[in-house]
Amino acid sequence: MGKLTGKVALVTGASKGIGAQIAKALASEGASVVVNYASSREGAEKVVSEIAAAGGKAVAAGGNVAVEADVAALFAAGKEAFGTIDIVVNNAGVYAMAPLEDVTPESFHRHFDINVLGLLLVSRAAAAQFGPQGGNIINIGSVASRLNMAGNVVYTATKYAVDGITRVLAKELGGRNIRVNSINPGLVATEGVEALGVLESDMVETFKRQTPLGRVGKPDDIAKVAVFLASDDSYWVTGETIAASGGM
Repeated sequence: MGKLTGKVALVTGASKGIGAQIAKALASEGASVVVNYASSREGAEKVVSEIAAAGGKAVAAGGNVAVEADVAALFAAGKEAFGTIDIVVNNAGVYAMAPLEDVTPESFHRHFDINVLGLLLVSRAAAAQFGPQGGNIINIGSVASRLNMAGNVVYTATKYAVDGITRVLAKELGGRNIRVNSINPGLVATEGVEALGVLESDMVETFKRQTPLGRVGKPDDIAKVAVFLASDDSYWVTGETIAASGGM
């Protein structure tokens, strides 16, 4: 038996990158997984196929986390497939660097709608659906909220918000046996980061020099922390922001 046998997890933004790896890691420990996607159904179904090939259970479920009706449908799909949801990983997010002079209302709202409002809507739905046994919410923040990098003001603001939401909801929901924690990754080699050209830029070497463990992160580095937070190994941990960044 795995650490999560009998549990059901919903991972938002799980068609690729960190979310996909978290979904597969939770499934490898016995959880049934709802693999959410916003646009890449093909990517989500690939994750589901890989979980099934390894002997696990998963379903793909589309939906924009910033839309209430989509969030409701997402939880309904999870309940239909597996009966309940015990663990929620708020991984869905967007990222684009821009200096102050390039900040627009459109970019601001896009970041805050997905990274903050979406997290709140999913967390609210999860808290309403968790039974008397409680539940587990894991947010994916960023060490951006500690690094305060120039030219990254809007994204950084959203991740400050995630840190604060994590601490507030841990207090607000703790009496219902709902734990809330955040994983704050450093630079991780994902498809999205590669598409931005970051992995081929001088920025990578700068990050490596600032990282005591001397490398860029891998999605599995984050997924292992998610398994810990999702399992009873962390039953006395809530309201924490865990930097999974190689010491950056």
